[in-house]
Parts: sequence; structure tokens; C-alpha cells
Amino acid sequence: MNGRVVLKIDVDTWRGTREGVPALVRLLERHGAQATFLFSLGPDHTGRAVRRALRPGFAQKVARTSVLEHYGVRTLLYGTLLPGPDIGRREAATLRAVAAAGFETGVHCWDHVRWQDGVARADAAWTNAEMDRACARYVEVFGAAPRVHGAAGWQMNAHAFAAELRHGFEVASDCRGRSPFVPVDAAGAVVGPPQWPTTLPTFDELIGRDGCDRGNVERAVLGAAADAALPQVFTLHAELEGGALREAFERLLAAWAAEGRRFVGLLQAQREHGATLPACVVVDGSVPGRSGTLATQGAQRG
Repeated sequence: MNGRVVLKIDVDTWRGTREGVPALVRLLERHGAQATFLFSLGPDHTGRAVRRALRPGFAQKVARTSVLEHYGVRTLLYGTLLPGPDIGRREAATLRAVAAAGFETGVHCWDHVRWQDGVARADAAWTNAEMDRACARYVEVFGAAPRVHGAAGWQMNAHAFAAELRHGFEVASDCRGRSPFVPVDAAGAVVGPPQWPTTLPTFDELIGRDGCDRGNVERAVLGAAADAALPQVFTLHAELEGGALREAFERLLAAWAAEGRRFVGLLQAQREHGATLPACVVVDGSVPGRSGTLATQGAQRG
């Protein structure tokens, strides 16, 4: 895996699906880059994320990253003043076009805001219902069961890991961390599929901090990925890198290509590297530039 970067694309909204996804497909094809697209498959209720305004650091993140520009006024009203469009149903052709173009696809969630804001405290019934609806819609769209899962907002619970095993996911990217691993509990029992955590900071975590802006943000990511011996996972968002931050992402791709990096998706990374993964627990943690707590890679077991 030396010199390879796993590209993971989270698709959170209807606008990101219909506008950002096709733009990213074209960009990746120009660069000969593989990636995994993870889709939100149910209603777009982005407007309900206003409840996060009380979380420490959330208001600063909104101000730093120009949320209104990236998401648009209508998107920020979905689920409140405007009904949330059903993404998977309205954009099924867009989703299938991604797979037809040769890219890996997987499940991000059913309802992005509902999962991100609710799963950490949810019980098994709630968690299974959300996962089951997302997987059923994926089968409806693609005609096959999903093989990849990547949790919305890097938010998980123990029931969600168990649901991944029940649905037969081959690989997941649900947390933040330092390297791929097999998730286990405190006793060392496997609790979920192999994890390829996001190892690099995202553009929206960097912009507005330490002199980073959309004109130079790729330099901070390049610096964080300086050790070519380690497999890196970079998460981008269709709403951002497929829109106003597309030029910055293209500069990042070009710089990595100049270093001799190869771009792969999660399934390919697991096939090529998954036989030697260590076992680690998953714990609550935090990431600079992102508000709240999220699932993170903990200590190694065994």
C-alpha cells in the first residue's frame, strides 16, 4: 500500500448528489483516480442540523467554512420550512451512473442528520431500522447488496457495528484514526468489519485555521500525508470538493500524483492490504476543527 491514498467521498445532500457527484466523477476520470462514493439514500433533512448550533465549536465551523455557499439556501431549509427530497428515489440514475463509470459505491446513511445527531445515544431498534432502510434502498437502486459502509459524521454505536456484520459489509470507514484495523471490544472479540479510518484532516476542518484558505488548503493535507509508507484515507464531501472547493481538490490530486501516489477505493484497499490488520478498540474522541465527539481508533489489542 506504500504511496497509495484511499479516496472516500461522502454524499450528504440532494444538491451534493445531483451537482457535486457528476462533477467529481468527471474530475476523477481526468486524473485516472479510483474512489469510493458513499451515498445518503433517504430524505435530505439538512435544515434540521440547526440543532447543532448549541454544540461547542459548531458556530465557529459554520463561519469558517461558508456553509451557505456550499449547501445553498434551499438545502438549509430541507426538513424544516421545505420538505426533504428523497435522494435515493429522485437521483437513482445519478447513483447508478457512478457505478457504471467504474467507481466503488456504498452506504453512508438513510437520513444524514438523523444518523449524525441520533446514533450515538440510540438503542438497537432505532439503529437497526436506520441501517435496514439504507441497505434496502441501496439494493433497490443498484440491484445488489452494499459492500461498504461509512458512517455519517463519523458517528457510531455498538449496535451499528453489529448491524454492519449482519448486513455483510466487507469493509467500513466509520471513524477517525491512524491506520486500518479490525474493530474489537475490550475482550478482543471482533465487533465489526475491517475499518479504514479517515487518517487525514478534511478541507472543512482546515479552512479558516492556521492560515488555511481555499487557495492553499491542499498544502496542509499534503503535509499531513508526508509519510508515504503509511496508507492514507482522505475524506471529501460532494457538496464541497464537488463544488466551490473543486479546484483545491484537483490541486491536491495533481500534487499527490506528482509524488507517485496511486488513488484507490476502500474495497480495493482492503483486498490489497487487509490480511495483516491489527485489532483495535473504537473510542469516543475529537478532531481539531470539527465540533463534538466522534468515533476514533483506540488502543491496539493483542
